[in-house]
Amino acid sequence: MLDFDICDAARLRKDPDFDGLFFTAVKTTRIYCRPICPAKTCLRKNMSYYPSASACEDAGYRPCLRCRPESAPFSPAWNGTKTTVSRALKLIENGALDQQLSMDAFAAKLGVGPRHLTRLFQKHLGTTPSRMAKTVRVQRAKRLLDETGLPMTEIAFKSGFKSLRRFNTVFKETYKRPPSTIRRKTP
Repeated sequence: MLDFDICDAARLRKDPDFDGLFFTAVKTTRIYCRPICPAKTCLRKNMSYYPSASACEDAGYRPCLRCRPESAPFSPAWNGTKTTVSRALKLIENGALDQQLSMDAFAAKLGVGPRHLTRLFQKHLGTTPSRMAKTVRVQRAKRLLDETGLPMTEIAFKSGFKSLRRFNTVFKETYKRPPSTIRRKTP
């Protein structure tokens, strides 16, 4: 729960340490702001405090046009393009690029074009989405090799590879040896 006195003191100081931790709402104007808003401060009796922007909106307040509370720290807008890359990584982890989606469809699902998505990956991760998907597949395969006794063909397909030949090729490129030499021997 938010302490009214602490929030009010932070609002009056326009303390950046509290930015994104709570939102101020003005009862008379029905506008909510960040604690660092440059607008004139209101009377204490007209203030309410909420833990999130959506809580303010649920209570019937609209966002301030000066401080733009939708871009407060910890919001998706604050993270900017990292948010798109994070969403893409989650989809890749779930196998979106293994066999289900083309790169165009994958980028469209994220709301960007394939070239822009590749630029974002290069900027934030130093690699491409397809290279990241390949690395994730190899890591899945390595875990399956270490933890199961499944046949190589089954490991290849469960890891997201389209063929055993591609699995062997990528594994050799990554580990400089075939997958059969990596498998742990059971005593």
